[in-house]
Amino acid sequence: MSIHKSEIKKITTHQLQAMKDRGEKISMLTAYDYSMASLVDEAGIDIILVGDSASNVMAGHETTLPITLDQMIYHASSVVRAVKRAFVAVDIPFGSYQGNSSEALRSAIRIMKESGAHSVKMEGGAEIKESVTRILSAGVPVMGHLGLTPQSIYKFGTYSVRAKEEDEADKLIEDAKLLEACGCYAIVLEKIPAELAKRVSEEINIPTIGIGAGPHVDGQVLVIHDMLGITTEFKPRFLRQYADLGTTIKNAVTNYVKDVKAKDFPNDKESY
Repeated sequence: MSIHKSEIKKITTHQLQAMKDRGEKISMLTAYDYSMASLVDEAGIDIILVGDSASNVMAGHETTLPITLDQMIYHASSVVRAVKRAFVAVDIPFGSYQGNSSEALRSAIRIMKESGAHSVKMEGGAEIKESVTRILSAGVPVMGHLGLTPQSIYKFGTYSVRAKEEDEADKLIEDAKLLEACGCYAIVLEKIPAELAKRVSEEINIPTIGIGAGPHVDGQVLVIHDMLGITTEFKPRFLRQYADLGTTIKNAVTNYVKDVKAKDFPNDKESY
């Protein structure tokens, strides 16, 4: 039975909080274009993240740093046009909010106005407090991001697990509480020990969404190209691959090339 568009209940920050309160896990995946976002939304995902990981999987850059605000808005607009149910969060890209809360506010407002997205996501804790506060005061929902923060890759010099040392773990808990106090509606915890993620999830009231943060968080997120097996060179321990689309697509293209070369495509039935 097909669901009429008006019957579809859109996910909101209020519903995400209610999910945490009743112990229902939140599902989140990335998407960067209309076609993929349509499929992900129809499959019942709760949150679609238009991640700055588009820099890697869509544009082929080594890090998330090169992607621009204009490019993020382009990807976010494409996703929003596809979505009927999911909540859409968009990464504010590197260089569009750090160190300048006025610029941060401008960037967030541009994302919301020009893409129609439902919230923004930002990496960092105490160091971005002013930017988070200003954006929230303008009525824009903010999702935090702690632990491994890929925009700071050159500061850390590695993508390895964060907050294994006690002082870094204490700062992460402090930052999570600070983001909650500022008014963030959720926090992504990336690549931190499962026990620490459990502690954070228990000590704050807003939802935590993990990527490589174990099972005790309130939800999970993966990059869609990784979990579908489209990107094959990235296989961290936390990734569960749900399909091997890379092989499927290559085989399909190989067969197409073969049929064209053999003059087998198009045949009479495929011609007018």
